[in-house]
Amino acid sequence: MKSKKVVVTGGTGLIGKQLCKALLNKGYYVVLLSRNPSSAKKILPEVNEIHYWNDYENKSYSEFLEGAFGVVHLGGANIAAKKWTSKYKDEIYKSREVTTRILVNSISLLKEKPEVFVSSSAVGIYGNRGEEVLTEESSLGDDFLSEVCKVWEDEASKVEKLNVRCVKVRTGIVLSKDGGALKKMIMPFKWFIGGQLGDGKQGMSWIHIDDIVNLFLFAIENKEVNGVINGTAPNYVSMGVFAKILGKIMHRPSIFKVPEFVLRLLLGEGADAVLSSQFVHPNQAIKLGYNFQYPTLETALLSLFKK
Repeated sequence: MKSKKVVVTGGTGLIGKQLCKALLNKGYYVVLLSRNPSSAKKILPEVNEIHYWNDYENKSYSEFLEGAFGVVHLGGANIAAKKWTSKYKDEIYKSREVTTRILVNSISLLKEKPEVFVSSSAVGIYGNRGEEVLTEESSLGDDFLSEVCKVWEDEASKVEKLNVRCVKVRTGIVLSKDGGALKKMIMPFKWFIGGQLGDGKQGMSWIHIDDIVNLFLFAIENKEVNGVINGTAPNYVSMGVFAKILGKIMHRPSIFKVPEFVLRLLLGEGADAVLSSQFVHPNQAIKLGYNFQYPTLETALLSLFKK
């Protein structure tokens, strides 16, 4: 029996690396589109095919999508990589809007369309919402990150006109020791100067790396998964609670605070991504039958620090 083909963009990122490995372990034929194929080959030597794509070049990549069962789009500039200058904000925006449009246009040229298109999105789409509990049915925000995510999802949704099932995963803060927010947060605790960012009241919607990977697999393989799905664990916490639990797991104090003005000096407008409050609940995932491996923050962190 021929393996089903899945094409992945952003495959060398935090989620992408683990997702590609999980797909291969399940017997899928994995094709990776990368801006740097030689680097990608070193990171993921086991991937079946790796092809170059210029994710801003408005041309067809349909030859690489031919015969695909599914396409997973994880590409996008890292919002926490640099200070948010006007130039970098433009890159954050275009790296999601343009790349998604190129993929959907490439799919439109195929005689046989893939069954499913899964696009990453983010909980930042809800904006800064204080103590409000947010679900897939909640209204959307109007700040920069919200607008980025709206355009991202709108471009992805155009694939539905091609009779392709479309899933948009609004990912929260992914917990992994290999990178992302947790790796940056661990360092101050190692030096006994750990603590919360800002006033600590902001909602922090998180998810374990294994669960977000399994949720993407769940979206790929289950026909009933359609539209928007929150990629967050069911037990969201505040930043203050997160810092306390992290300190407890690491056997370190959690008494220091990084004030808002310091974050704004360091990150500029990018501090909004850290200080915005989103208490996001994964209603759709639970309703559709996804079982979280790490439903609580303590179990998630314990598993990572045991590793």
